[in-house]
Amino acid sequence: MVNFVFLILPLVAGLLFGYLLREKKKVNLSRVTLGIILVLIFSLGFSMGSNNELLNSLPKVGLSAVVIAVLTIAFSVAFVKLVRRSVGLQ
Repeated sequence: MVNFVFLILPLVAGLLFGYLLREKKKVNLSRVTLGIILVLIFSLGFSMGSNNELLNSLPKVGLSAVVIAVLTIAFSVAFVKLVRRSVGLQ
């Protein structure tokens, strides 16, 4: 429950600041966002690399993850094409 609160508080604070400052000059946060994403990816890689049990099971889990990702992308593209054709957006 405590972790959930730590996730919700920054979200609500960001929404509040965005709402209050929406009439002000727009701030480009793309570099900040990219930096934070890179730090998160690094920390994920570090935690994975330091876990021997996870590294040993990675080949089994990795194949399943690739199959799931490929099927998700394929069916998403097929569904979008089907919906666009049925709505007449082609």
